[in-house]
Parts: sequence; C-alpha cells; structure tokens
Amino acid sequence: MELRLLHNYTTITSRTLSLANPDIEAVWRDTVPHLAFSGASFLADGLLAVSALHLRLKSPNDRELIRASHSYMAASLSEYSAALSKGINQSNAEALFLTAALIAFQSTASRIFTRDDGGDVRERSDGYVLPISWFHAFQGVKTIVATSWQWLRTSGIVIPIIQSQPSLNLNLSATKSTFFGHLLDGLEQELDTLEPDATSRTLTRQAYQHAVAVLNWAHKVPRTGAPMVFLATVSKRYVELLQAKRPRALVILATFFGLLKVLDSGVWWLKGVARREVMGIVSFFDPDDEEWWPRLQWPVMVALHEGETIPPEIWGADLDEEGASDSNRGSEQVLSHIEVLTRMFNSIDASSNGEASSSDDDTAQVLLAFVERAVASPDQPMLMDLPIPQVD
Repeated sequence: MELRLLHNYTTITSRTLSLANPDIEAVWRDTVPHLAFSGASFLADGLLAVSALHLRLKSPNDRELIRASHSYMAASLSEYSAALSKGINQSNAEALFLTAALIAFQSTASRIFTRDDGGDVRERSDGYVLPISWFHAFQGVKTIVATSWQWLRTSGIVIPIIQSQPSLNLNLSATKSTFFGHLLDGLEQELDTLEPDATSRTLTRQAYQHAVAVLNWAHKVPRTGAPMVFLATVSKRYVELLQAKRPRALVILATFFGLLKVLDSGVWWLKGVARREVMGIVSFFDPDDEEWWPRLQWPVMVALHEGETIPPEIWGADLDEEGASDSNRGSEQVLSHIEVLTRMFNSIDASSNGEASSSDDDTAQVLLAFVERAVASPDQPMLMDLPIPQVD
C-alpha cells in the first residue's frame, strides 16, 4: 500500500498541490518526498494520507484506501503534534511548514468524503455545517510561517512555494465602490444595533471590510488560486461572526465559495465545493428576506452555472482579461508582507508573555490547537477550545 500511495503521489497528486504554477510541481514531486523520507516521518505520513484521499476519488468504496487515508493522517498528526511540543527549530521548520500545508489540503479535500466517513455536511438536527476547520487549517500554515520565518526565509524548498502565491493587493479605502462593495451596505446600522461598545464595533467593522477587500482582489485573479488566500487572511473576529451565523458573515462566505467555481473543474480537492457550500449557506436564509437574499444572487448564479467557462455577464467581468492584466505575483512584496507579519507576531507574543524567550511553549500550544481544530470532525466538538491567534 505504501508503495502504491507514494507512486500515486509522485506521479499524480503532487501535480495538483500547486494551483497555478507548474514550476512548483517539481518541489512537491521530488524535493518534498526526499525530505519526508529523510527523517521527517510526520511529513511522509502526511503526503501518503493526501495521496490515499486522492485515490479515493476513483475508488470511493475501497475500504483499504479509506483506512489508509485515516491511519496515515492520524499518524502524521500525532508525530507532528509531538514535534511542535518540542519546539520549532532550523532542522524541522521546513518539514513542519510542508506538513501544515498538507493538513490544510486534507482538511479541504476530506469534506468531499464526509458522508462516506460517517459524518454529513447536513446534520440531522442542525442542517448545513459550516466548514470552520478550513479556516483553522489555513491559518495554521500562516502561524507556522510567522513563528519559523527566521529559518524559512532562506529555505530553497519553502521560498519558491511562497513566491508562487499571488501578491495580496488590497484596497481598503474604496471598498464600497468595488464589485462586492454591496456586501457592506447597512453595516453601520448593524453595528449600532448589535455591537455593545466602541471596541467591538471597530473590530467587527474591520473584519467585514478586510474580508470584502480580499474577495474584491481575488475576483480579479481567481485562476491564480487567489480565493484560497481568504481562508488564511480573514481575522479572528470574522471567524467568530461566522460561527455566530451572522447573516453578513454568511453572505461573505457564500461569495468566497462562489469564487472557487473557477477552480472547480481543474482542482480535485475543490471539485463540487462551490455548488455544495453555497447552497448549504443559502439554506440558512428565507427566500423572502429582502435584505440578504439579493446579496446571495451572485454566488448562487455562479455556483449553479453549468460549463467550464463562466460568461462575463454572470461573473461580472471577463475572466481572461482580468487574469492577463492582474497576474503579476510580486514575490518580493509577498516576502515583505511575511517579514512584517513575523515582526508583529513576535511583538505580540513577547508582550503577552513578558519576555520573548519564554514564548516557545505558548507557540507550541497555539499550533497544536490549530492542528486539532483543523482535523476535528464537523459533527464532533473541537478537542481544544483556544482562540484563533491573529497576526494581523
């Protein structure tokens, strides 16, 4: 089984882990397995788990593959957690980053098989279940980067992966005049009604404005994989609003899933996601709701569209023209953002612990919380109930 999974990973699965940059395929195909089988057993088990999950697409009833996907991921998580408990250092930083990325892939892809694995995206009593674990998994990768950047910044494995990501270019000053600006209509009145004090109003306003700014940016370059950045960059407050099922937060999430429609046919771990998740979110709303239902029309139209090409009249712009004009990745800008992120994380960590040198145990606990939240079954309680650490 192990040889079967490794062969599938190196020949097929590895090619699917980079959304828009073929140059990175070689890193996932060759370099990552070499690192994994050179002593990083948690990384080796992680890639075998993702490979087994990938094979399950063609053989959904293969019990051996089902057992393999679960057992290898369980082993990876156990060893990964143990490594985090001992601390991140120069020798394990690359493997921990790559394992965090594979956990994020697994968290996303496993949603496809929820029913087969004994769960359901629609619980019998509560209906559709929000994929909160996706946020924990992708923000866990961000936290790994921030806490181990002193070693990752010179990594010949990690830097090419980071540089392949689209450069996040947000326009927070003109949010209301943008394509998704209507998602913020009525925000001030909502804040006056629902938020008890000035601090909470500010946090909620910023959470919504930032989330919508990311959507506007990703709408221009969706084929680069930009929409996935939403999961890693939204604030702790936005995730709290989502868990509280605030209508505005839900509509923003539906819009995010609508953006994923562009990647539906080419990315196995996102196949069918747009339709399934958008329609699940829609189930929370009354079709006669004149305030929120009109704002769901765009994600619904996109998610239900049949065919690989979404016409401009539905998408709201010509995808080919937007991709051509806005596809510059700005790798130096990405690295600059990470430098700032790292300094802020270290500053927050140091101030909260009194001394910078005393933060290793707390950092490990934060990352362990991310791991356990990322893999928790949607119909089971999270193993740890710690707040999501933010490095905004």
